[in-house]
Amino acid sequence: MPIRPRIAVDCGQTGARVRIWTPGTAHPDSTAQPDSTAQPEHTVKLPGVRTDHAVVPQVAEIVEHALNGQTLPGAELAAGVSGLTPAAAHPDELLVACAVLGVTRVALAHDSATSFLAANRFESGAVVAAGTGVVTLGVGSSTAKVDGWGMFGDAGSGYWIGRAGVDAALRAFDGRGPRTTLTRLAEAEFGPLPEIYMIVQADPLRVRRTAAFAQVVASAADAGDEVAAQILDAAADELATSVTAALHGAGWQPGDAWRVSWMGKVITGNPRLRIRFRELVMAAHPGITTDEPHGTPLDGAALLLDLPAGHPVAALVAYAGR
Repeated sequence: MPIRPRIAVDCGQTGARVRIWTPGTAHPDSTAQPDSTAQPEHTVKLPGVRTDHAVVPQVAEIVEHALNGQTLPGAELAAGVSGLTPAAAHPDELLVACAVLGVTRVALAHDSATSFLAANRFESGAVVAAGTGVVTLGVGSSTAKVDGWGMFGDAGSGYWIGRAGVDAALRAFDGRGPRTTLTRLAEAEFGPLPEIYMIVQADPLRVRRTAAFAQVVASAADAGDEVAAQILDAAADELATSVTAALHGAGWQPGDAWRVSWMGKVITGNPRLRIRFRELVMAAHPGITTDEPHGTPLDGAALLLDLPAGHPVAALVAYAGR
């Protein structure tokens, strides 16, 4: 069989990354590739997907921009995509859209699957992928996806934290809640508080903008703001609750030595939240270990093309081509 070029795509709501490589000799910088690259890999960062639009055409556009006029005959494409519902998972559509680029095989999955592979590889356990939104996936004797419900959920996500921060600011402004530096910080970030809901509502990027305020909340907590600290603690509680649901849904039993890890800046960039999250998970689940992820979301996307036969995650992947 000829060696095929490969394209891995990690599509979040805030940004997308694309890795292009040809399997072959070992590559020192890749932690999750079983065969890595004979040619130097190429990685680009691009704008993410909008989940209020069809996501598969956006993935095709991202790949086209990453290749920048290049074609890769016989290429295999693997993509993990935020906001990819079962009804929207159309690998045939993606294959047709990318055929002009040389793509002949496609593996398409929700980013919870690629996050799990990035964090835990093929071990049993769970991953929390917490960025703008959040989704948790448990994998054991079966799989269990928890949350990822967008405007109706995403508890503990960047958007959830950012919105809670603005809510706290407005409560303090109204006299309905305790004083907090978030009042001043929200005004600096979004504009006059009496106008804030109209300003943000009119912004087509309001979800990303609100999620970005999560880092302001985290900085306020680090500076000693008790209201901000309580928001981060509540986010950790929500994420730990999702892990519990995912583990039990995937078949975990007390004493099973499964692994829990994470993806996304909400956990990696917030030591206070991460410490509380890990403590809650380990206290509630005897035998569980929590540890840093093995690799990056791009590593997880690449592994879609090398899933062992019968692995539970394979049931979450839609394939097309040859």
